[in-house]
This record gives sequence, C-alpha cells and structure tokens, in this order.
Amino acid sequence: MTRRTRLSARPKQAAEGERPAGRREPNPAADARDRARGVYMISVAAGLAGMHPQTLRIYESRGLITPQRSTGNTRLYSEDDVERLRRIQELTSQLGMNLAGVEQVFELERELARMGKRIKSLERQAERIRQELEGEIEAVRRSFRRELVEYKPLGRALVPLRPRSSRGPDAANRGYAS
Repeated sequence: MTRRTRLSARPKQAAEGERPAGRREPNPAADARDRARGVYMISVAAGLAGMHPQTLRIYESRGLITPQRSTGNTRLYSEDDVERLRRIQELTSQLGMNLAGVEQVFELERELARMGKRIKSLERQAERIRQELEGEIEAVRRSFRRELVEYKPLGRALVPLRPRSSRGPDAANRGYAS
C-alpha cells in the first residue's frame, strides 16, 4: 500500500457543525426505549443490582418490579428495572425501610410525577388563556380609540340663561326682557 493510498483511506474530517460519519444524532425517545427494553436475565440483573436472584423473584411477587418475559417465559430485566432494583436496595439497606415502606415510596413518587404532569398541563393552559385575554384586551382598547373623541376644554365656560322671571325689581337690570 502506498503512502497516497493510506492517506486517502483516512476518514474525512467533519466540517464545522456537521456530525462525523457513522455517528447518529441523539434521540431521547429511542434512548428511553432502549433503557426500557428487557435484555438482562435474572442472574445478570441480580449481579448488576448487587442482590440474590431469589430476592428479585420476591420483589416481583410483591409487585415492586415487573420484568418483561421472553417467548420462553424467561424474565428479562431492562436498565430501568436494574435502576429500580438499586433504588429498592438503597431504601431497604441504607434507609432501613421494609418492603411495605418501599411500596409506599414508589406510590408517592408515581403520584408526584402525575401531579407534576398535571401542573405543567395547567401552566400551559393558563399561558394560553393569558395570551387569549391579552389579545381580547388589546382588541377592546383599539375599539375604544375609534369611538372616543378627544375632549378640548373651551376658553370660557358657557353660562346657562336664567328663566324669565317677573320677580323683583332687578329682573329688568339683569338683561332679562319682560
């Protein structure tokens, strides 16, 4: 192989702002699916979580973990499952909780996540309504500008005439005709 052939066989440098060839763009949805896909058998998942495989079976019977199943009915644990097992391990060994307490913690975390989603939904709805109201207020302001006439005060105020009266001698002196 000559020097010229070796140089041309090198991968091309990516231009600024371009992704190098062979690298895919990060896809959070695909990454989440990969983390949720069951790939570890029970012995491997137990080893990764630092516990005995029988403990995983107990957690499954208590409903704390729900592994996927293969066509042969083998338990398959995902990255998310292993993280959950580590969380159970932390709660039971470091914080001294029993499994009933762990179930309550997980239920409260689910409820907290539901409430967070609800709050975000309500915030989006409130922002939409705020924008609609601002638009309506602006439309009302524009309509008032067309309808209102500017007030310009006169130099002298108009004094209303008093009704004619024959009362008293001054009636003729005040410029009233009799």
